[in-house]
Amino acid sequence: MKFVLQTLSLAMFAATSSLSFAAENATGMSFSGTAALTSDYRYRGLTQTFNDPAVQAGFALSHDSGVYAGVWGSNVDFGGTAHLELDPYMGYTTSLDYFASKPILDVGFWYYAYPSESDLNWLEAYAKLGFSDVLFKDASLLTAINYSNDFLGGDTDAWYFNATYTAPIGSTGFSGVAGLGYTLADDFDFGGGEDSYIDWKAGVSYSFASVEGLSAELAAVGTDIDTDGMSHAAKRGVETGAVFTLTKAF
Repeated sequence: MKFVLQTLSLAMFAATSSLSFAAENATGMSFSGTAALTSDYRYRGLTQTFNDPAVQAGFALSHDSGVYAGVWGSNVDFGGTAHLELDPYMGYTTSLDYFASKPILDVGFWYYAYPSESDLNWLEAYAKLGFSDVLFKDASLLTAINYSNDFLGGDTDAWYFNATYTAPIGSTGFSGVAGLGYTLADDFDFGGGEDSYIDWKAGVSYSFASVEGLSAELAAVGTDIDTDGMSHAAKRGVETGAVFTLTKAF
């Protein structure tokens, strides 16, 4: 665990330095990445770290054609031997110019991998549609549908539907963000015998004008999962809580 945190911390340090690693060459390939520190790694409203902080980093290689591939990682804690999540992914993005709003379509596959506990590994397909200037100038709406036939490594079908709206607050550098998601999984009990649950997020973010790519977000994140019979720690992991995240894109 200590090694994982040290490795990801080095990635965060590299991303926040004055050097820029984004590059593009004559082949049409470009490299980008993000690094983040968060007070609680919440995945679809559920904590992945027992409400403890996480250090995260991701890197992507993209081509002008729209094809891309990358990897994203974070420390995790499920109470077992898994302490690192390292997710490779690949996809394709394009602008649907034949629509007046010219939305951005993004489709691909994401593989959730836990090197020390491979039984938890699972693959998910996703399709996202992003809209710009929704209701207000520079405001955006991102909708997504995800599907897996091996949800959480449990050999069961699951769907996830999500919509996230982000709107700038004038020229202050602040933006409001709100998201709503719905998970439905066959033969799965999320509490109270329910095979589905709703998650939400509402908060505010700030982009630092003095440091390119640096942003901070404070949001309330939670779910409607029935916590009756759960331990105090389990309840905290699904109930609404404040999450602070500092992110550097490069």
